[in-house]
Amino acid sequence: MNDNKRMTSIARRINTSFWLKRFFGILGFDILLVFLIIGTFAYWRYEQVPSSEHVDRMYFTAENGYDDLLFVIETEEEGIYSYLVCQVADYLILPAIILVSFELLHLLFALFGTGEIRRKLKPLNELAKKAEALSSLPLDASKFESLEHAIESISPDSPNAKISTGDKDLQSIEVALNNLLYRMKQTQKQQSRFVSDASHELRTPISVIQGYVNMLDRWGKEDENILNESIEALKHESEHMKELIEQLLFLARGDSGRNTLNFVDFDLNEVIKEVWEESLMIDEKHIYRFVNSSGNVVDDEGNISNPPARMSGDIAMVKQSVRIFVQNAAKYSSEGNTIKFMVKSRPGEVSYVIQDEGIGMEESEVVHIFERFYRSDEARNGETGGSGLGLSIAKWIIDAHDGTIDVLSRPEFGTRFTVTFKAL
Repeated sequence: MNDNKRMTSIARRINTSFWLKRFFGILGFDILLVFLIIGTFAYWRYEQVPSSEHVDRMYFTAENGYDDLLFVIETEEEGIYSYLVCQVADYLILPAIILVSFELLHLLFALFGTGEIRRKLKPLNELAKKAEALSSLPLDASKFESLEHAIESISPDSPNAKISTGDKDLQSIEVALNNLLYRMKQTQKQQSRFVSDASHELRTPISVIQGYVNMLDRWGKEDENILNESIEALKHESEHMKELIEQLLFLARGDSGRNTLNFVDFDLNEVIKEVWEESLMIDEKHIYRFVNSSGNVVDDEGNISNPPARMSGDIAMVKQSVRIFVQNAAKYSSEGNTIKFMVKSRPGEVSYVIQDEGIGMEESEVVHIFERFYRSDEARNGETGGSGLGLSIAKWIIDAHDGTIDVLSRPEFGTRFTVTFKAL
C-alpha cells in the first residue's frame, strides 16, 4: 500500500511538471499573439497616414476606459489621426473566446494525466521491487548503488539520456530501463507535436477571421457585397473551428480513457445500410452502391438478405467510423464516380469495405494517413484538405473494438478501406 502511494506521488509530481510546462508554453504563445495583433494594428494605421506627412509619435490614450481607448498618431506637420480601438477589438472577441476555451480545456485535461503516468511507471516500479529483492541476496551491494546513482543522475529532459553503469551483471536491467525511457520520451514527443499541430490548425481560421474583420472595418460598412461575403466567411470559419475543437476533444478523451463505449450485439449489414441510405440522401454528386454480406447488390428500398454479419460493438461509434471513410471517399472522388459499400462475413470475422474511384495515394503516403493532422500533398493543395483528424478518429474507434484496417490505394485508381472485426 505504501509503495502504491509513493508511486502515485511521483506520478503526480511528474504530471505537475509537465502541466506547468504546457501552461507557460500556452501563456507565452498568447502573449506573443497579443503583441503581434497590437503591432499589426499599429502598422496598419501607420500605413494610412498620408505619404506627405512624417510621423512624430504614436501612442494609446483613454479618458473614460476601454470604450474611449484611442490609438493616436501625431505627425511633424501637426496632423493628428486617432482611431477607436474597440471598433476592431470587438471583432476579435469570438476567436479569442474560442482559442482561450480550447487552451483551458487542454490544460484541464492535462491535470488528469497522473493515472496515465502511473500506468507507464508501473514497469519501472516492478523493476525497482525486483532490484530491492535482489539487494537482499548475498551480492555485491556496490553494483546496486552504482545503478541507483546512474538513475538519480539522469536528466529526463535530455534527448539522449541513458542509464549506464558499465557492469555486465546489471546490463539486462539497464536495457529494460532504457527501453522504458525511450517509450516515455516518444510519448512526450507525440504530445508536444499534437499541441503544436493543434495550435497551427487553429491559427489558420483565426487568421482568416482577422483578415475579413479588417476588410469589414475598411469597406464593409459601405459595401453590402463585402459585408455579406465577410459574414459568410466568418460563419464558415467559426463552424470549421467548432468541428476542429470537437475532434480534438474526442481524441483527448480517447487518449485519457474517458470515451465510453456501449457494446451491444448487432448486424453490421444494418449499420452499413443506414450510412448508405444517408449518403444517397445528402450527396447527389456521386453514385453509391451497397453489396451486403450475401454478395447481393441492395436495391433502393434497402432490402437485405441473409446471412447476417453479427458482431459486438458500440453502434454509434462504428457508424461514425463508416461515415468518416465515406466522407473521405467523397472528398477525393470526382462527380459521377461510384463509391461502393460492402459487407463480408467469414468464419470468426466480419468486415465492411468502403471503396472509391478517386485520386488515390502513393504507397509512401498510405503509411501516414492515420497520423493526426497528416494530409497528403493532394489534400493540402486542394480545397478539401479538412483538418487531418478524421481518419485518426476512425482508427481510434476501430482499435477500441480490437479491429484492424487494411488500406489498398493506387494513384488515379482510387482507395479501398477494409475494416475487420471479430464475429459473434
